[in-house]
Amino acid sequence: MVTVAALAVNVSYYFIFPDVSQLQRKNPQKTAFMKYREAEWREKGHRRKIRQQWVPWSRISPYVAKAVIIAEDDKFWRHEGFDFKAMEKALKKDLQKKRFKVGGSTISQQLAKNLYLSPSKNPVRKVKEAILTWRLENRLSKRRIIELYLNVAEWGEGIFGIEAAARRYFGKPAAALTAREAAQLAAVLPNPRRFKPTGGSRYVTYRSERIYQIMVRRGIVIPEFEELLTEPEEAATEGWLDLDVPDPLSPPEKDEAPPGAPVETGPQTGDKEQEGLAPPPPSEPAGPSA
Repeated sequence: MVTVAALAVNVSYYFIFPDVSQLQRKNPQKTAFMKYREAEWREKGHRRKIRQQWVPWSRISPYVAKAVIIAEDDKFWRHEGFDFKAMEKALKKDLQKKRFKVGGSTISQQLAKNLYLSPSKNPVRKVKEAILTWRLENRLSKRRIIELYLNVAEWGEGIFGIEAAARRYFGKPAAALTAREAAQLAAVLPNPRRFKPTGGSRYVTYRSERIYQIMVRRGIVIPEFEELLTEPEEAATEGWLDLDVPDPLSPPEKDEAPPGAPVETGPQTGDKEQEGLAPPPPSEPAGPSA
């Protein structure tokens, strides 16, 4: 009885603390997940440091948010923190395999875990995560949530945030990432310490290509224009002037969807398997979900 009461008090704490409203105007410093990684390194005797550089929304390539949302949480702009359909499917898989993993986490849930909790899979941690997710969704705008997530997500051993990842893997700032590079970075999020965006893994190649093709189908990427952006400046400008080609990097019109929102080209189910993100025949296992 005492144990149950103590557990209830411990969980109820997260209805009040921490003060998530501060995140509206203040960027977090070192997250709970970063501290967890540092503790792991100390325990193993590794001398590693966290590499992270905060960048505002305006200095992140618009392709990044779109690729990450397609890969991790395709209903991000529509749900209120939870994708119950995805959670139901993940729970069924857990029951079939007689394990407790519970995937199907939204970007909001992943942000709550990264900011305040450990990566533990136990049910109590999931309850705390749910409470924090509900609070984040009620206090922060969707754009602020994705901005925070992109700046604290793990992208490799000691690499946190999109700016550090862009410079580590592509030698450029996050603002300069192309659509294909954004798709490669999004592809490794389920297991960033196992897979590298530029590692040549079959899993990463397949998944990043599927993400990129979804971006093309939704009109987020114009392949010819994307190729032009990657050419040398002299070659890109020589003998070419077409004022009718739309610029995917230009600010959206007032009546367009918010940055990162899916562009509707027909009935959208939001189901990753229907979008073609299901992994290829298993030659390399995809690893656990983030």
